Amino acid sequence: MIKYPLSFFARASATSGIQSRWSVESQNILGQCAVPPEFEGPGGAFSPEDLFAQALTSCFVATLKVYAEKSKIYFSQLNVTTELIADLNEVKKPIMKKCVLHVSIVGCESPDRIKTLAEKAFRSGFIVNSVKTEMAMELHIA
Repeated sequence: MIKYPLSFFARASATSGIQSRWSVESQNILGQCAVPPEFEGPGGAFSPEDLFAQALTSCFVATLKVYAEKSKIYFSQLNVTTELIADLNEVKKPIMKKCVLHVSIVGCESPDRIKTLAEKAFRSGFIVNSVKTEMAMELHIA
């Protein structure tokens, strides 16, 4: 049984200037980040926007994997392509406006049950449901 509350930590170390990369670490996994070219940075490393999209995608994947295993439902492949749209809000402030998860599940003997579990994972993933960003899912089961 999972005991709440849970704590997760991250840390970053950077120098000044938008052209330089910085390091970020969480749970002992180290990565490199950079300001993306869309914001006049060099790119070539993870951006905060990349990490945000990855967090939403991974939340859905992890939640679905847990639900499927606990339900003894198996699939051969799960593919998720995420489109994250940044735009200006009504007061011209940049926000992560919308995120669409394009989900494809292949090789499941119970298509109706995996569809139900995918919809449940989308509704209940706690990171997906912790953001103000409008969330949508397009589901394809083959």
